[in-house]
Amino acid sequence: MGLRPTGDFGPWTFYTDKRGTPVWFIKAPPTSPPTARQLFVRAKLGDFARHWTQQTKQTKMNWERATKRTSLKMTGYNLFQWWLWHNKRKVIETIERQSGIQLLP
Repeated sequence: MGLRPTGDFGPWTFYTDKRGTPVWFIKAPPTSPPTARQLFVRAKLGDFARHWTQQTKQTKMNWERATKRTSLKMTGYNLFQWWLWHNKRKVIETIERQSGIQLLP
């Protein structure tokens, strides 16, 4: 779980407060259906996940290595999702230049 737990684990929800203290409680069921925005975001993230699974092993490794070489606090998959969501080529070009790894064709 790490030193700063965050997220759901079985019936529990965990997070770390501002003082660094872990907080946990039993998850509460939703009290209302998802909003249109929540459905939209979930669908987009699902599309991004499917797109990631279609990438070659080498492409996935390149995204992961680029994040490590540039000391980004995210995984290659997170950066890939960010790219698909924001489509800011200049940012990815900067990461490519700093890492020495080509990410975009």
